[in-house]
Amino acid sequence: MTLTHFDDQGQAHMVDLGDKRPTERRAVAEGRVMMRAETLAHVQAGTAQKGDVLGVARVAGIMAAKRCADLIPLCHPLALTHVSIEMEVDMGLPGVRLRATVATRGTTGVEMEALTAVSVAALTIYDMLKAAEKGMRIDGIRLLRKDGGKSGLYEAGARGENG
Repeated sequence: MTLTHFDDQGQAHMVDLGDKRPTERRAVAEGRVMMRAETLAHVQAGTAQKGDVLGVARVAGIMAAKRCADLIPLCHPLALTHVSIEMEVDMGLPGVRLRATVATRGTTGVEMEALTAVSVAALTIYDMLKAAEKGMRIDGIRLLRKDGGKSGLYEAGARGENG
């Protein structure tokens, strides 16, 4: 396996995409924010002190996907064609399940944008609810699926990887 962000001398560098042709690329990532049922009740009732928890987290996740290259040093800035953040209140956790889908037509994938979107949306949920509960837990952030480009399709668990 070759790690693309290192040159022949082992130095970090930005991958040269100049010779790659654009293709449709899509990635889906997920995560969850675990909390007490009493805290989750604020999300459901819309009574969190800072306002609409899920609405603000959705916008934060979309903004984060668009700014991924500003946060992750070797990511390329991308013209995204689609970003969506789905959130579901799950009383069984209890908590919120998050899923980000990101797409582009370009020369590199959008896995980092999807993972960044989920991470920042989860952090925003934490920020908006921390007055009610500081012990919330963010976990399960992972890439579920990516498609497009030279490496083709990846689905979590489909190739014996963690998933």
